[in-house]
Formats: sequence, C-alpha cells, structure tokens
Amino acid sequence: MNKKQLAIIGTYAEVEESGLYSCSFDPQTGELQLLHEHSGLKNPTFLDIDHNALHLYAIGEETSADGERAGNASAWSIDPDSGELTMLNQERTVASSTCHIQLDRSRRCLAVSSYHGGMIGLSPILEDGRIGPAAEVQQHEGSSVLPVQSQARAHSVMFDRHNRHAVVSDLGLDRIFVYKFDPIGCKLTPNQELTLAGGSGPRHFVFHPTQPYGYVINELNATITVFDYDEENGRLTEKQTISTLPNGYDEVKSCADIHLSPDGRFLYGSNRGHDSIAVYRVESDGRLLLVEHVSTSGKHPRNFALSPDGRFLLAANRDTNNIVVFARDTESGKLTPTEHSLSVSKPVCVRFLEQA
Repeated sequence: MNKKQLAIIGTYAEVEESGLYSCSFDPQTGELQLLHEHSGLKNPTFLDIDHNALHLYAIGEETSADGERAGNASAWSIDPDSGELTMLNQERTVASSTCHIQLDRSRRCLAVSSYHGGMIGLSPILEDGRIGPAAEVQQHEGSSVLPVQSQARAHSVMFDRHNRHAVVSDLGLDRIFVYKFDPIGCKLTPNQELTLAGGSGPRHFVFHPTQPYGYVINELNATITVFDYDEENGRLTEKQTISTLPNGYDEVKSCADIHLSPDGRFLYGSNRGHDSIAVYRVESDGRLLLVEHVSTSGKHPRNFALSPDGRFLLAANRDTNNIVVFARDTESGKLTPTEHSLSVSKPVCVRFLEQA
C-alpha cells in the first residue's frame, strides 16, 4: 500500500449488512480510502488489535435460546498488505450484549464489558489467535442517582502498563473498580472500589503512557476525572475533575471516548450533543488545562483515534455516517480539519494497525 497504514472501523450493523471496514490511511496527508467491507456480524461496534500477531478482535451480539441478547466476540486475521480480514472464530462471551472489548498487555486475555448486563467477562486467546471459552465473569450490583443508573452498567476495562491490574468503569454505579489481574488464568480479584460524584457516569478510562496517572471520562455529567495511580498496589486517588464543555453550554451533554497523545502531553475527549473534541494539556502533576473545543464536523461522535505518530485524529460521527480527519499540532495539541473524510454507515470505533 505504498507505506500507507491500515485502519479498521467497527459500526452498528445488522448481520446481513457490512459492519467491519478496512481502509488505507496515508500518514502524510491523512487521506482514508476504503479497501474492504465485511458482513456477518451484528453490531461489531468495538474493536481491538494484536499488532504483533496481526489479529483483530470485535464484539458482536447473538440471541440465546430464550430470546435474550448475549455477547459474542470474533477473531480475525489481518492481511497487512491488502487489508483483507479473514474470520478465525466466534465465541460467546457473557450472557448479555456488550459495548467494549480490550486485550490485556500480554495479548493472552480478552475483556468485554456489558452495559445492559452490568458485568465484565474475560476469555483466553488461544495460540492460533482464536478466542477460547469464557474464563471469568464479574457481575456488578447496585444503582445510583439517575434513572439510567437503575442498575450496574459496566462500560469498559483497561489494563495498566505493567499488566498487574485492570480498571473497570461502571456508569450505572458511579464507581471505578480496580481488580488484580492474572494474565495466565484470565482471572480478576477485587482490589479497590472508588465512588465518584452522583450522576457522573464513568465510561472510558486511560492510563498515562509513562507517568502514574489515570483519567476517566464521565458520560452523564460531561467531565473528566484525574487520578494519581499507585502502580504497585493498584490504587487510584482522585485529584481533579474538569468539565468537557464550554462555559455556559446547557444543552444535551453526553461524553464518549478519551485518549492521550502518544507522548502523554495532551488529552482528548469527545462530546456528543455538543459534537466536539475537548483538548487539554497534561500538566507536570497530571492535572488538565483546557486548550480548546473543536467541532467534529458531524453528529454524535463516539470513538475517535489518534494516528500512530500522533499527527492526525479521526473522529467517528455515528449519526452523520462520517469519519472526519483532523491534523494535530504535536506542540500545541490543537486540531485543524483536513479536507479528508470517509462515509461509513453508523461508525463507532477506529483502530490502527501499528506495524514495526
């Protein structure tokens, strides 16, 4: 592909529709070009990639014998030259539909989160890259202050950089759970629970790439909470909460995704309703300072992704069926729209294949 990179997109789709898309990405210009479309999965919205083994993992849905929705995950091999995807297998994960998928740092285990079931599940990755039968399920219980928080709503699992602990954001409980993690057995042991402000709705969490800090984006009250992180003991301590919205904005607010720049100097969060990316500078103590808000040039931005070199940001606007490419100034962190975008039905997640 003439030194172009590969980007893979997950979407909302029915089984008979195209749900996974592979694209070439030009790291010089930011141009995206569609290569292949793949059907056969219901709602393969969230993805993760084993870059060394060239394997893709996607969540999906199935219907159980009693008519209830259940979660599954599929494994795919990636042809890095053509972008073609070939399914390896599909395996049931948890007894409810899922919203997020994440490989651990060793690529031995696959974690899924169930918003509707309030649970997380872990499955082993077999030697050939296929997904094995579920090894662990952790069911959360309880509720919080808003009607949407009438039950637990686990939204994501993120593993720390030493692969010793996993952090789970539960939107329904306004809680962050820290588990000790065993990558050999794909097992979790409860280690810490933190309760955030009522009605915050923690959704996605990221760890700083080099410093002991963590960040969670809170969907319901449109904030980001900053933590100090004790890496040895797997314990978080809250230190700052900052709005993702401009002063005076009082319309629909609903955050979605959060990412740090590769060098850890800037943090980005997506706003649905305001339809923007909030940009922050990361201070020396891990706290955030607002840089700007930038329109995503579309509606309902879900996931977004930074290119491997950090020079571009790709925002997936679900309700306007477009992925918009922004150039990123690596010194200021600021975003500028490019002329490039891609039309895809109901995009949610963008993942880059990072090759040596």
